Amino acid sequence: MLVFSPQSLVFIAVPKTGTTAIEMALKPKADIIFTKRRKHISAQRFHARIAPFLETEFGMRPDRFAVIREPEEQIRSWYRYRARQAKKGSAFSTEGISFDQFVREVISDDPPEYAGIGSQFAMLTSLKGRVLITDLFAHEKPVGLLNFLAERFGEPVKPGVKNVSPEVPAELEEATRRKLRAARAAEFDLYARVMDAGGHLRSALP
Repeated sequence: MLVFSPQSLVFIAVPKTGTTAIEMALKPKADIIFTKRRKHISAQRFHARIAPFLETEFGMRPDRFAVIREPEEQIRSWYRYRARQAKKGSAFSTEGISFDQFVREVISDDPPEYAGIGSQFAMLTSLKGRVLITDLFAHEKPVGLLNFLAERFGEPVKPGVKNVSPEVPAELEEATRRKLRAARAAEFDLYARVMDAGGHLRSALP
């Protein structure tokens, strides 16, 4: 998570949505930087704990922006990331596990460590399912985000390519795809709302 005082803006970093590239491009401009395990603070945690602090101490009520990725592709990115050579032999490795099995484990009631990836919907919403992001962008339509950042920062922002996962087969059976869509219907619906808005969904904060 990054906080920018002059722009009155906060970046909520959702895993596997290109966040590292955005973070690297914007970090020199940030006033407050959350890294390592605190990099991916959820919108709910920010809203409940950090936003009140910023308002009380600095008089800030910043906008919040984030990126959402097509849900199946975001999970596929997690799968490929955990197939990296560096992960081999660890409890987080997907070595020897098909993508189809991985998805079934992700949406199970008690996923093993390698399939414990959380959800984009949980990262972006309140406990009641309300979107806590003022500007939510689709990963698949980057122009909207780049235009937004250029306007807020007064200059072009050009994220590079970071943390590219290895290309490994990741096919999904149609029956499993239907189960995924049913299990994560709210996330698919939110992504559809963003796409229907042209890739940039504006939401009022509570």
